[in-house]
Amino acid sequence: MLLEISPEFFRAEMERVKAHPASFPIFERKSRIILLKIYGVPSPGANILKQEMLSLGGDAVVHKNAVECKVPESDVILLGTRKHYEALIKKLEIANYFGLTRVRKALKDYLERRKAEYIDSPWGRRIAFGRTLVMGIINVTPDSFYSGSRKQDLKEILKTASYMVESGADIIDVGGLSTRPGSDPVTEEEELARVLPAVKAIRESFPQIPISVDTYRAEVARRSLQAGADIINDISGFMFDENLVKVAAEFRAPLVLMHIKGTPKDMQKDPHYDDVVREIAEYFLERMEFAEAAGVDPDKIILDPGIGFGKQYQHNLEIMVRLEEFKSLKKPLLIGASRKTFIGKALGDVPPEERLEGTLAVTALCVMKGVDIVRVHDVKENRRVVDLLEAVKCQGRS
Repeated sequence: MLLEISPEFFRAEMERVKAHPASFPIFERKSRIILLKIYGVPSPGANILKQEMLSLGGDAVVHKNAVECKVPESDVILLGTRKHYEALIKKLEIANYFGLTRVRKALKDYLERRKAEYIDSPWGRRIAFGRTLVMGIINVTPDSFYSGSRKQDLKEILKTASYMVESGADIIDVGGLSTRPGSDPVTEEEELARVLPAVKAIRESFPQIPISVDTYRAEVARRSLQAGADIINDISGFMFDENLVKVAAEFRAPLVLMHIKGTPKDMQKDPHYDDVVREIAEYFLERMEFAEAAGVDPDKIILDPGIGFGKQYQHNLEIMVRLEEFKSLKKPLLIGASRKTFIGKALGDVPPEERLEGTLAVTALCVMKGVDIVRVHDVKENRRVVDLLEAVKCQGRS
């Protein structure tokens, strides 16, 4: 009998074979093909990469005209295991030409960098990333796109927070400014009047639950953190209020850096991408560089591709199927897809009130792809999906 082994069960199967435990990491380095794409390598360098990978037992995909240098440069897709890449890095140490120094540094950085295992808030509350976390949404607004998330009365806010905590929420996200497509912002004073009482009440009633504040305004973030909030969740990546980065640096607060094209008012007016994943990744790199230059701790950055924020239906689907590519950036990944339009369209143009099952399907996909946080309206239902799939995933772990 011959069986193809599931990668998730490779270590467990090695144990059944009774291989020496010391050999496990060696075999794991050889077991998984990792596809890495490097952009804009001069054609001679692309040819060298292909030949070196072939000599090591791997391979590389290059432009059809790169071999004769009829194009000035080529993107390169490398096909190899971790062992192949470690060997390639050594070979490239003496190749300081044709853009190969940049390639070597990028490969070395990719192999050596590690995603943070946890992030501590300014107040010592820890957000650990051993499994997919559930972030519950409380919108203290009268106009968020899903009516079930709107909570304005403090008693109602606390009742919702209590239910979320009891249902297994890991984080509660409070937002006082609707960013639905086509929306206009309220004043800063109005946002503060909505958010601060909610943050204070939740913090007083639930001292241990991490609180995220969904805002792009520096003063709202500052006063929310002072009131006991833990995380800044900025849809604009510091593009709408650059002073926000100073607040994040000052408080050493965890922050969600989201991608958006345009503003909530105009973001859905025919957004265009040549390569949606590449363009979002480039945005993340530029925004992280900006944040780190301002003093933000790079280990406290969480990335959110911004489902529905300046994306068409197909863009959202492509992001979802390619989620693992964002993990190359070695940052915790958050997905906020709950009850959004692309789910409704996929289900036959159903309204937000009928998108729970679709949301649960997206959450399941996120868990299996290793997303760190899912931001959802329905905590209990999503928590159950997460718990079941985490139990399944654990079967391959020793």
